[in-house]
Amino acid sequence: MLYPTSRQQLAIGLGLALLMALTRSHHWATLHALPDASWAIFFLAAVYLRSYWAAPVLMLEAALVDYLAIAVGGVNGFCVSPAYGFLIPAYGALFLAGRAYAHHHRLSWSALPWLLGCALAGAVLAELFSSGGFYFFSGRFADPSLAEFIPRLARYFPAMLSSMALYLGLAAVVHVTVAGQRGAPRQADPS
Repeated sequence: MLYPTSRQQLAIGLGLALLMALTRSHHWATLHALPDASWAIFFLAAVYLRSYWAAPVLMLEAALVDYLAIAVGGVNGFCVSPAYGFLIPAYGALFLAGRAYAHHHRLSWSALPWLLGCALAGAVLAELFSSGGFYFFSGRFADPSLAEFIPRLARYFPAMLSSMALYLGLAAVVHVTVAGQRGAPRQADPS
């Protein structure tokens, strides 16, 4: 995997951090109500940023945004519970899925199955950790059961997956556009 230059990584990292601050929509949704980009951000950080420190830094940012939204912004803190820590393995799964994809990343249609597979695997694990952790360990549900969790999973996962797909699709368009403007090297023609 060829990573962007250090300067490009810094710009990408700052852009991802800004995107997270702007799109944790359950906190700041007003005029623009953008869907939460957190899942895509962790995946993309792993693809574009060389340092593994990106994951914990972004996790701290997410916690800070949540704290400020509740303490200063008056947002309901219902989701902050003993299960909040399950976001660490959820975001970690997305980061590791992005890192797995990064090893197969190239400007070629043959990389698309890797992108889709890694993104889906990361999203499924993130949903199981975040929603499952909240449902079973938050203390907000009396008598949690797998029979009740599965319909909740079917209800909430598609929205999270579609938000992630939206941002990954936008990132792919930006990536292809920038690579095209730079005259990215094409793969050798086998003929």
